[in-house]
Amino acid sequence: MSYRTMLVAGVAVTLGLSSHLVAQGLVMQRNLSLGLAKTIAEATLAECQSKGFHTAAAVVDRAGQVLVLLRDEQGSAQMVEMARRKAYTARMFRMPTSEFQKRTASDVQDILALGGGMPIQVAGEVIGGVASSGSSQETDEGCAKAGLAKVADMLK
Repeated sequence: MSYRTMLVAGVAVTLGLSSHLVAQGLVMQRNLSLGLAKTIAEATLAECQSKGFHTAAAVVDRAGQVLVLLRDEQGSAQMVEMARRKAYTARMFRMPTSEFQKRTASDVQDILALGGGMPIQVAGEVIGGVASSGSSQETDEGCAKAGLAKVADMLK
């Protein structure tokens, strides 16, 4: 076999393998860091505390899994669970939970149709959710929005 034939065969095999690898591909996605999630949760809780409410805050990742749960010293376990479910709902349905509440009347496991949850978005892609629970639905939503506002520059 000539050198030229071997070279052509080698290139063909290499191209064949590389196209197979390209077909497999890599999945690239944005994810919340723990530090960013903590900042969002802390700012959410602080906003409600500044208004005199003792609440809980939750941040979930793109899969709806909890990254951070914070509870005011006077907040209850029910507030923690409601914040978690609101954050999960905001993430899964890609909308504020107050908007979801308007569209549905029933709760499904882990879904909570109550205001107070907001999706976390980067360039139109939902990468998580944040929620507050323990005050009014409007105040909870305002607190979650304040948590997002704290890191708005980092979500661009």
